Amino acid sequence: MMKKYFAIDMPAVRFTWNTLVFSVLSLIPAVMIYVAMTPGFGGMLIGGGLPLSRFSRQVVTNGLPVVFVVNYVSFFLFALIVAKPSQTYGIRLVLLVDLPVRIVGVIVLHAVIYVLSADLFGSFGGSRATALRVVAPTLVRSIFFENISGAYLYATLISALPLYVMAIEYSRTLGGLAHRLPGRLGLVLVAVAFFSFSVLALTAFAKLLIWWQTS
Repeated sequence: MMKKYFAIDMPAVRFTWNTLVFSVLSLIPAVMIYVAMTPGFGGMLIGGGLPLSRFSRQVVTNGLPVVFVVNYVSFFLFALIVAKPSQTYGIRLVLLVDLPVRIVGVIVLHAVIYVLSADLFGSFGGSRATALRVVAPTLVRSIFFENISGAYLYATLISALPLYVMAIEYSRTLGGLAHRLPGRLGLVLVAVAFFSFSVLALTAFAKLLIWWQTS
């Protein structure tokens, strides 16, 4: 399925549109989960007005660009790899390409956005250093949906699930294990396991950044 929507010889407009659609479809459920898990937040948004306007703007101007850019880079690298007939793209595609791109991409984009917020809007006391220092703690908290960044983080990982399913299917070891279950259930379950691994990897990396900043 992924090769159908993301191919290196595809028109740039179509590739960009497909990436945007994937990003929006993954962002919507992630944002809904965040709202549902935040006490009283849903009721405040239902009331409309300024809270809904500000929240929607934050999601569109901050969250969607993060998810879109991470997805675009990841899907473009995927298209490059699978375009080569002799290139194998089993689970190594996930471990060596997609997973690092998503982890590093989420961290770097948050850092860039926070620094720009400090410069343009005076956030974090207008300090770039303060903005950079809060990136890692924010991402650690986002793992547990304690802030809106959690919705953006999980949206980027949800977008990768179809890619994980395809990579597992082409893997001799994991593909054989997954096919022991009926239909595509095994592929989905193993893909979800890699989803969990992605979350743990990002958590570990963020905590490493916290240790490095405080050492």
